[in-house]
Amino acid sequence: MIVSLVLCLAMGYVCGSLPFGLWIGRLARGVDIRTLGSGNLGATNVYRTLGPGLGILTLLLDIAKGALPVGLVPLSPLGSAFPGGPEWCRLAVALAAVTGHMWTFLAGFRGGKGAATTVGVLLALAPAAFGVFVVVFFVVVAATRYVSLGSTLGAVAFAVALGFLAPHGVRSPSFLLGVILAVLVVVRHRDNFRRLLRGEERRFSWRGGGSS
Repeated sequence: MIVSLVLCLAMGYVCGSLPFGLWIGRLARGVDIRTLGSGNLGATNVYRTLGPGLGILTLLLDIAKGALPVGLVPLSPLGSAFPGGPEWCRLAVALAAVTGHMWTFLAGFRGGKGAATTVGVLLALAPAAFGVFVVVFFVVVAATRYVSLGSTLGAVAFAVALGFLAPHGVRSPSFLLGVILAVLVVVRHRDNFRRLLRGEERRFSWRGGGSS
C-alpha cells in the first residue's frame, strides 16, 4: 500500500509538472515564456504573448495532463492497492497533478496558476460539477473579460456544486478535494486580485491579450 501511495502520487505530480507552455515557447518561437508577459507558464500567458494558436495548444495539453492521470491511474493495479481504494487514489492523483502544474520540478518549481490543469482534473472527477464550472467561467469572462476572475469563481462554483452532487454531499472526500483545489486556485491568483483592485488587470482579447 505504501508503494502504491508513493507511485500514484509521483505519477500524478510528474504528469502535472510537464511544462508545456515552456516547451512550446522554446520549440515554436525559440523563447522562454517566463521572460514574456506575466512570466507565467500557463496557457493565458502563452495566448497573450505568442498568439492564439499556441495558447490554445498549451491549454489543451495542460487540461490533458490533469484529466489523463486522474482518469487512468486509479484503474490500474496501483489504484486497487491504494489506501482507501480507487476513489481515494483518484483524489490523491488529482491533487498531485494540480500541485505539479503549480510547482513543476522541471522549471525550477515555478509553474502555472493551476487553472487549466484543474479543469482537466474536474472533468475527470465529476463531469456534472465540471459543467457548473464551465458555465460560471464563460459567463464571468463574457461579462468582465477577466480570465483570472472566471477561473477562480468557476473553481469555487465547482466546489459548491460538489457539495450538492457528490454521493455524500459535504461529507464526501470529493467535496473536500474540490474545496482544496478552489483554495489553491484562489491563492495562486492573488496577484491578479491585487491588480483588479488597482484597476490594472488586463482584459482578455480573442486576438491575444489578458493576463493570468
